[in-house]
Amino acid sequence: SALPRSSALVSSAAARGLALRTMAAAAAAHPPPQGLGRLRSEDTIFFLCDIQERFRDLIHRFPAVVQTADLMLQAARALEVPVVATEQYPRALGHTVAELPLSGAVEGEEYAHAVFAKTKFSMITEEVQAHLESTASTRRCAVIFGIEAHVCVLQTCLDLRAMGYDVHVVVDGVSSQRPHDRAVALQRLRDAGCFLTTAESVLFLVMGDATYPKFKQVSNLLKARGQSPFA
Repeated sequence: SALPRSSALVSSAAARGLALRTMAAAAAAHPPPQGLGRLRSEDTIFFLCDIQERFRDLIHRFPAVVQTADLMLQAARALEVPVVATEQYPRALGHTVAELPLSGAVEGEEYAHAVFAKTKFSMITEEVQAHLESTASTRRCAVIFGIEAHVCVLQTCLDLRAMGYDVHVVVDGVSSQRPHDRAVALQRLRDAGCFLTTAESVLFLVMGDATYPKFKQVSNLLKARGQSPFA
């Protein structure tokens, strides 16, 4: 028989309440990023994570990671975006690969990125945190590339999210020894509220307009790169 009208209303209200609680639980389990993920050069900082010599023959698609990192470092100089680089226990694992010079001169202009040795898996050591607070406190958008996706990159991103940063993970610039670790890490990062993106998308987002002063220079970098190395 049909439920009395009052009972039906109670059941309907209970169902709506359950649905709302389920949605709230899902939202809590998968917190969204703080904003829409827009990037401006004056708000952004690049993080290069542990692309070191010892990993050369171990990491899946290592040359692709290096190629993407090289593009991002060249673009950082053109866009005047600071770079923080780390090296995991360099005494044993070597320094950042020679293809990615972290200091030098280009067309007569000297540059030197901030480089920190670490044993902690996350890049956010006390030294790095002090550096960010003293030199880049207004830059709250982090763009990260490097290795390994499921260890140091992941833990860095979680720390940055906990510090209130919008975090953009350059998918064509991160990897692990095993492809399935990389794949699961990317899903984990998305669940944690990070933006999954590509190097080219990041650079066009930072410029925003074809009239951007360094548009031609960055565009030429992208043309020279050709097809995405992870394609």
